[in-house]
Amino acid sequence: MNTKVDHDSEQEAPDSAAATMSNPFGAVHAAEPKAMEYEAWRAQLRSVCGRYSLEGVEPKNFVGSIRHSSVWGCAAVDASCNVHRVERTNRDVRLDGMEYYYALLQLGGRTTIIQNDRVSELGVGDVALVDATRPVTHISENRLVRSLSLHFPRQSLISHLGCEPETGVSKRGQTPANRLLFHLIQDGVNGWGPACASAEPYMQLAIYDLLGALFATPDLPAVSSHADKLFKHICSIIKERFADPDLNPSQVATEAGISLRYLQKLFTVRNSSCTHFILSVRLDHAGRLLHRRALLNTRQPISQIAYASGFNDPTHFARQFRRRFGHPPGAHGKD
Repeated sequence: MNTKVDHDSEQEAPDSAAATMSNPFGAVHAAEPKAMEYEAWRAQLRSVCGRYSLEGVEPKNFVGSIRHSSVWGCAAVDASCNVHRVERTNRDVRLDGMEYYYALLQLGGRTTIIQNDRVSELGVGDVALVDATRPVTHISENRLVRSLSLHFPRQSLISHLGCEPETGVSKRGQTPANRLLFHLIQDGVNGWGPACASAEPYMQLAIYDLLGALFATPDLPAVSSHADKLFKHICSIIKERFADPDLNPSQVATEAGISLRYLQKLFTVRNSSCTHFILSVRLDHAGRLLHRRALLNTRQPISQIAYASGFNDPTHFARQFRRRFGHPPGAHGKD
């Protein structure tokens, strides 16, 4: 595959904001993945993204490539293909049990995404947020399209944002948050060397915050501005006191000056719970400590990290950590 294909695709979308800018988006990748055969591409897609069905192209006429990598510590998939329709059904969701969101950044061509009864058109420079736990359909013209998707653990993103983000929608490339997101990802893809490895946890938080600026607009008419400010205050209490192993929802409610029932309601309308949020904050902190441990090659006991993160039982910590990240604490940061 040559660079002319992506250039031509960009020219087909003159109405895209990215095409009228100095275009920082076309240079996101330092090198393109190698072209692959149809069956190999489909197998690679399933291994890193889950189950999808492909329609609208004969295997002998297939053109595409796919590469799995990491951008600022986030799993990333650089993919291109000339498949007309890529679909993920309810059955696919049930069978593979993938629990993640992915931000889809359009690098070449045009794509229509359908999820949650919303139809979004993506041109070069646009970004959409997709929920892998729900059916989704990607439709493209019978031409080569290219995208980069960044994967985020579903509960981790929800906990960070304090709500379930809006999915199945796209944001145009001219928005400040969109431009910042692309530049940040471009830096991560092009590589800044080992010297920046210690910044990865903070860069991940920056990416999460930018996704919040783009997609954290839940339809919660029952939540007043007062309740929203109260919820943010509650989250700040938890983030300040998560290292206390005795911290629980009752204590949080007492410190916030509200009833436990009202506390639970504030989390319920955001599709979460206080207990889960406390656990998520603790695991996020432990993940950062473990990443630093691996980076600096120290011999800090994992039990010490567990205690510093608010866990009073290292065995329980290890079990929860594996459930969240998919690997034991000792393997974190060693990819």
